[in-house]
Amino acid sequence: MYKKIPLLVAMQLLILSCASEKEFESYTLSSPEGKNSIQFDMNGGSPHYSVNHGATKVILPSSMGFVFKDQDSLQNGLEVINVEESSEDTTWEQVWGEKKEIRNNYNQLTVHLKEKANKERKLDIQFRAFDDGIAFRYVFPEQGIKDSIFIMDELTTFNLAEDGKAWWIPAYDEQRYENLFTASPVSTLDTVHTPLTVESNNGLAISFHEANLADFASTTLAHTQGTSLKTDLVPWADGVKVRTVDNFTTPWRTLQIADHSTELITSYLILNLNEPNTIKDTSWIKTFKYLGIWWGMHIGKYTFWEGDKQGATTKNARKYIDYTKELGIDYLLIEGWNKGWTPAWYENAMHQFSFTEEADNFSLKAVTDYAAENDVEIVGYHETGSNLHNYLKQIDSAFALYKERGINTVKIGQVGAKLNMKEWHHGQFGVNYYRYVVKKAAEYGLEIYFHEPIKDTGERRTYPNMMAREGARGQEYNAWSEGNPPAYTATLPFTRLLAGPMDFTPAVFDVEVKEGYPGRRVHSTTAKQLALMVVFYSPLQMLADLPENYIDKPAFQFLKDVPTDWEDTKVLNGEIGKYITTVRKDIDSNDWYLGTITNEKARDLNIQLDFLDRDATYEAQIYADAPGTGHQNNPTAITIYTKEVTAADSLSLLLGESGGAAVRFKKL
Repeated sequence: MYKKIPLLVAMQLLILSCASEKEFESYTLSSPEGKNSIQFDMNGGSPHYSVNHGATKVILPSSMGFVFKDQDSLQNGLEVINVEESSEDTTWEQVWGEKKEIRNNYNQLTVHLKEKANKERKLDIQFRAFDDGIAFRYVFPEQGIKDSIFIMDELTTFNLAEDGKAWWIPAYDEQRYENLFTASPVSTLDTVHTPLTVESNNGLAISFHEANLADFASTTLAHTQGTSLKTDLVPWADGVKVRTVDNFTTPWRTLQIADHSTELITSYLILNLNEPNTIKDTSWIKTFKYLGIWWGMHIGKYTFWEGDKQGATTKNARKYIDYTKELGIDYLLIEGWNKGWTPAWYENAMHQFSFTEEADNFSLKAVTDYAAENDVEIVGYHETGSNLHNYLKQIDSAFALYKERGINTVKIGQVGAKLNMKEWHHGQFGVNYYRYVVKKAAEYGLEIYFHEPIKDTGERRTYPNMMAREGARGQEYNAWSEGNPPAYTATLPFTRLLAGPMDFTPAVFDVEVKEGYPGRRVHSTTAKQLALMVVFYSPLQMLADLPENYIDKPAFQFLKDVPTDWEDTKVLNGEIGKYITTVRKDIDSNDWYLGTITNEKARDLNIQLDFLDRDATYEAQIYADAPGTGHQNNPTAITIYTKEVTAADSLSLLLGESGGAAVRFKKL
């Protein structure tokens, strides 16, 4: 549906003469319903902006601009030569996602600037005001002279009007995004990744991020002083932040704003700031659930490499295909099938993998043929070890082999502290590499999902074959480390998952990991693992446990039933790091699904069911922690029961310590 609306931009222009004869110009842009506003000021030749949510100040006047090579600054001595205003109110459909129809409703102001002297360069700043936040980006047009551009710094600052509690992970760490979140005041931060979620002292919930990150360095945020943050672009190895020629357009710098943190989760501002889908025929793009020869390697039952405990053998693959068919799941991931796996593969040493040669004891043809006979599709795996020189030389032959063998989805890993042992994953080099692989996969009709990725900035709208990514501490940390604490899963929906879908790999039933390393376990009840299938969105949901742990388990029915593509999503309650309840409506039926989880504290939640159709009756199929169950006490015990409910009813759910509940509402 496309519908034009009248322009609702509230714009003011003031030109005041000062004693120094410097100009002051001010333009105010309001969102369609007036919830948020941006004020752009040109004061003494320097651009600044500020942001309000209603009458509440969010961002105080903050500077803008760039520093190029040789301390060449583009921040002062500017003048406004023109302004343009526009608006949009359209609705578009996701190929897949947490919500089918997305409304894109904003007002836009473009300010055209020019240097008064010096090189007389031009710079445009585009502002968009949405009712769920604001965004802006810089456009440096061609200046009429062909020249290389080296950006050494971006001067964008965010001067928060109030301090607040921020949930953050460090920006420059060898584990990339795979860190636990720390909660501390904004005024105490160092340099952190985005999304950065803040509960402000003024009562608002805000999230800093960026959208449509392409051919640019990703943004981190550096604390400067007080409650001020500054854009810190991730550098190349030589210190240059961005290399380009003639012109550039930055990603959108975004600030989502809500009255409560749960509202951030159902904001689609990031997606709306990306370009529309470029893939005309999307019939080959599917969402699905999958099993894998994976968890056994992480818990130490198998190895990734050749030997007596080798996980990826033809024999094991056939056994797992049989399990996959028996359990009624359509896809199976196989890791470690190719040559190059050794015990030292992850040690930052430009490891050499082959992406077409088979490991000993494995036949790709035999396995894919057997899978096809049993209506199971194999998910391929490419581990680059961050040796991109090696991977990109083979990428065409590797993708072609997968297509030849009926493999249409590829998981791609980039384990390593730096790409090619030199460049940050989230610098311009990495950004361009990941985008290249997405486009290359589309040429072959392949879906992909990344581990050790660049962060999600909404590119799945433009390239819907970009399915999911890791980009946080996933389930595997529970297999071989101290694990993820109970509060972690209650933090992710308000932080990492604001960027986009995550391949967290939930649904472990044996949370005590009886066949794994001594002393390792999943700090969760089994019912909470079911609930994560709803709370954590991914179009590709892995049922991570050993498949034999699902056989003859009544709770597995929920894993079979729960969809991976949704018509609508609502967050009913939640507090960051404490608990959350999410409901989603199946795109292919009238059924709703609910997931609710808690941290280390047991909770008794009373949930209103007014999201259901008012004139209908539903059978609530409930999977909950058994009485007395917690992550340290009988964690696998699940109570399963049904009851008839309507939209006028409420549902009482008792969650154990680090527990949860999952519910299917089947329309009768």
